[in-house]
Amino acid sequence: MRDEEIIALYFARDQEALAQTDKKYGAYCYTLANRILSSPPDAEETVSDTYFKAWQAIPPTKPKVLRLFLAKITRNLAFTRWRRDTAQKRGGGEMPLVLDELGECIGTGDDLEAGLNLKELTRTIAAFLDTQPQREQNIFLRRYFFLEDSREIGIRYQMKPEAVLQSLSRTRKKLKNYLIQEGYTV
Repeated sequence: MRDEEIIALYFARDQEALAQTDKKYGAYCYTLANRILSSPPDAEETVSDTYFKAWQAIPPTKPKVLRLFLAKITRNLAFTRWRRDTAQKRGGGEMPLVLDELGECIGTGDDLEAGLNLKELTRTIAAFLDTQPQREQNIFLRRYFFLEDSREIGIRYQMKPEAVLQSLSRTRKKLKNYLIQEGYTV
């Protein structure tokens, strides 16, 4: 079923929208949630919560790209759950690695909460990414939005994992310099 048809089901308040969403995007949302949470049961619950949030949001929201709309919901729910579950301890999986890698560009969570407007930072990072070649943008987003590891990214772009890591390192250095130019303290 096409995305437009699924969205029309949401607007009609037809519960078939949830079944079709699960059929088309269930595995995708599960993979994203599990990358963040490293827990299949938690990932399954997050996917269920994603469908509930989508049901609440559509309508009035009419997503332009349903896949990305669901990814954003899944990612936000998984991050919230991860933060809650790791408030006292560091979890496994890709999340701690991703946070460590980005920490060299944007500082620690405490620094961000104390001194940066996260929405403005998000806009600034998006503006930076727009200045980068498409391939570097995609590699950066695959790592830091979708939490793919260097091996997965390498397979997708026919690169060795080491080359992916080098690309990410160069992009993070450019991002750090860009943020400094924009007035951020890193």
